[in-house]
Amino acid sequence: MAERFRHVAIVGKHQAPGIRPVLEEIAQFLSSQGLQVALEADTAQATGMTAYGALSPAELGAQCDLGVVVGGDGTMLGFAREVACHGLPLVGINQGRLGFITDIPIERWREALQPILAGDHEVEPRAMLEGEVLRDGASIFAGLALNDVVVSRGATSGMVELRISVDGDFVANMRADGIIVSSPTGSTAYALSAGGPIMHPSIAGWLLAPIAPHTLSNRPIVLPQGEVRMEIVAGRDASVNFDMQSLASLQHGDCIAVRRSRHEVRFLHPKGWTYYATLRRKLRWYEG
Repeated sequence: MAERFRHVAIVGKHQAPGIRPVLEEIAQFLSSQGLQVALEADTAQATGMTAYGALSPAELGAQCDLGVVVGGDGTMLGFAREVACHGLPLVGINQGRLGFITDIPIERWREALQPILAGDHEVEPRAMLEGEVLRDGASIFAGLALNDVVVSRGATSGMVELRISVDGDFVANMRADGIIVSSPTGSTAYALSAGGPIMHPSIAGWLLAPIAPHTLSNRPIVLPQGEVRMEIVAGRDASVNFDMQSLASLQHGDCIAVRRSRHEVRFLHPKGWTYYATLRRKLRWYEG
């Protein structure tokens, strides 16, 4: 039986010039389909759209049964993380540059959205990372990420040294500008620039990729979905980022523990969508 939506959340990259007319068109279209529409509060405030309810991300996650994100991948990453605990399915309309996870072109939103609302769509679950920073055995920071967790050296020159273990097994001491622990979703983001492989989203694994490692044999490695621990051994003012959430000034002995979250993101795509077609279209993968 086709999924019937009733209450739709709209989130926009409200800093983008000229986005209000597009958001208004989408909101009016959804209303014309008999759907209740609510805007994310910051989107409503920044655009001055007052004809619809304005709710916080937590309220949208609890009250809505579909989210429409208009923006780039950064907009989707931020909102997906905020509503992950509610299991809200998300549709991405690209108003940014690459648009890898906001895959519907802005000029085709109407023809793509109509069948999705009717239940004719592909459902794609994506695993998420969760983790914490431990200092003297106590948690001082916790975060959730769809793309990656990145430990980086400070602003001063010099590498960071990290002791890496997976499920309690020692892997290596790595000296580099940083280390990326990436989900399959994040394998086409920062980790790809660091020389990592592309991982299909259905793979139950993580990618560990050093950033500019001191030893050339420290290559990226695909790991099973266990707990990855990274202990700061050396380096000044290192920081950790969970997608866009960050903690600076890590200390020697601090441990960053990363594992699979019990939450996941559900993307809805137009019927016939495939990950391989996205790679070809967005990354020019195997072109020629």
